[in-house]
Amino acid sequence: MKRSPDAQPIYVTQPSLPPLEEFIPYLQQIWDSKRLTNGGPFHQQLEQALCDYLGVQHIALFANGTLALVTALQTLRITGEVITTPYSFVATAHSLLWNGIRPVFVDIDPLTLNMDPERIEAAITPQTTAIMPVHCYGHPCDVERIEKIADNYGLKVIYDAAHAFGVHCRDGSVLDHGDLSVLSFHATKVFNTFEGGAIVCHDAKTKQRIDHLKNFGFVDEVTVVAPGINGKMSEIMAAFGLLQLKGIDAVLQKRQAVDARYREALAGVVGIDCLPAGDEQSNYAYFPVLVRPDYPLSRDDLYQKLQDHDIHARRYFYPLISDFPMYRGMPSAAPANLPVARAAAEQVICLPIYPDLSADQVDVIVAVIAGQR
Repeated sequence: MKRSPDAQPIYVTQPSLPPLEEFIPYLQQIWDSKRLTNGGPFHQQLEQALCDYLGVQHIALFANGTLALVTALQTLRITGEVITTPYSFVATAHSLLWNGIRPVFVDIDPLTLNMDPERIEAAITPQTTAIMPVHCYGHPCDVERIEKIADNYGLKVIYDAAHAFGVHCRDGSVLDHGDLSVLSFHATKVFNTFEGGAIVCHDAKTKQRIDHLKNFGFVDEVTVVAPGINGKMSEIMAAFGLLQLKGIDAVLQKRQAVDARYREALAGVVGIDCLPAGDEQSNYAYFPVLVRPDYPLSRDDLYQKLQDHDIHARRYFYPLISDFPMYRGMPSAAPANLPVARAAAEQVICLPIYPDLSADQVDVIVAVIAGQR
């Protein structure tokens, strides 16, 4: 039985937006000041507000997360080879190619789907200069073991933390780990500024270098110190971020409720495994499940069944990055090197999760998965 023809589609995510009238005063200030970009007052306010909220020392805002990744690598002067994960959005590896860096893919942990630290050390060569792990779905990597490996071999660590806004691990914000952490504020993320991103760093000198690099390398109007890029966030995006930040705790609470309802309802469905919730402070950014062989349908058949009911789940992350043409010829991309990542990519479905997803909609999704519709 299909859903009612007048039912609205259920998408994998949907941004939480404040009432439009609350945004108008911010726009009025921008119109009055005629300051649209180049580190205006809203930009400066948002950087400070995010430092305070996230509990970090320094944040540099960007127009999007991919530019932030590209610039993070430039900031630390990374060259040669960087060890990373094949189980992520393509921007992770693309940022390496844009910098002329060779990605080296290693397999993932079967429980967390993050990079397996056991595989990192074996992949280090004399050309390795850094490690770029991803806090996949917002679940923290094993930051202590990664730090130990990096220290032993003199490597830099740049975390792709696109999914990890507001996430904590045992000793505080997960963004405090590594040399740099990169956030995405894309419209699909827990916290968004329409588009946007940021680099989190630990000291003022590094922040200054980042700020130079994202503004063409300018120090002043006649001095250019690096081949920088235009990565600046606009005042409109920054203003929207300030407004969004006011409601972020309520957004996270609503996401947590959706997560809890899924876990309870899916617990008895044979062949559907939820990723462990973990002990850390989560942001409930995604709700991935793995469709195991003992489920009556294949992953792709379940995906299509959901589509037929106008439920638009996504196969994050499929295909693996290492399967795309620009990467698959690399030795580290060989399927035999990545068996866990390949199995996850063939079994994963991310179910819809967003603050305004109702309990009734969650129940419909679960009923389709459980074969009751």
